[in-house]
Amino acid sequence: MELKNVLLEKEEHLAIVTINRPKALNALNSETLKDLDAVLENLENDSNIYAVILTGAGEKSFVAGADIAEMRDLNEEQGKEFGMLGNKVFRRLEKLDKPVIAAISGFALGGGCELSMACDIRIASERARFAQPESGLGITPGFGGTQRLPRIVGLGKAKEMIYTGAMVKADEALRIGLVNKVVPLENLMEEARAMANAIIVNAPVAVKLCKDAIDRGMQVDIDRAIEIEAEDFGKCFSTEDQTEGMTAFLEKRAEKNFQNK
Repeated sequence: MELKNVLLEKEEHLAIVTINRPKALNALNSETLKDLDAVLENLENDSNIYAVILTGAGEKSFVAGADIAEMRDLNEEQGKEFGMLGNKVFRRLEKLDKPVIAAISGFALGGGCELSMACDIRIASERARFAQPESGLGITPGFGGTQRLPRIVGLGKAKEMIYTGAMVKADEALRIGLVNKVVPLENLMEEARAMANAIIVNAPVAVKLCKDAIDRGMQVDIDRAIEIEAEDFGKCFSTEDQTEGMTAFLEKRAEKNFQNK
């Protein structure tokens, strides 16, 4: 797998994915989106990875947005194709069967804010800044911002952010529920790793099914959502990890030997 703008590192059961265009503040062009798509395909097929951290190179920016230099001269059809590419990759990220933690150092603007929202959990540094400034560029959010932002922060706040393009600081992002935690910049990756490790020690099959139940359940009515939960709950009882987890509990054994099966 040859990558130009994305880095993939694996440390036992943890994968760290870094958008690596620091000179462009990690802006997302087509090449970067295709690199990210290739990385996600790799992670989909790696049963040894239990959690993922997604971040941006450097301290200034997580991802400053989609690449305006590439977008400026697109026609209507090309604009739609670019939006569909971003949405396809972000949806693949959202549906990855491993929890993804966004570690957000600085700017998460436009496509960067949208990328963070496709992750399961967001940890921001105190310097992080969020915005959907597309209306000031003559466009709408194109990588899921009009859909995920209202689902995360509520309809009124999402419309305010999207219509005005206003910048939201890290403390305000925490207050409105856009991020889970705000930490000093120097502690950002340490905090992300700590959360990833807290996930990794649990049964990977159970975590995967928890994610499935939450994500699918949020898209349907409560009665169907409860059915989905019951289905995933039942699936757990066909796994070795369920037997190991409950046996360890009954034996008062802190050490658990989960096998992701």
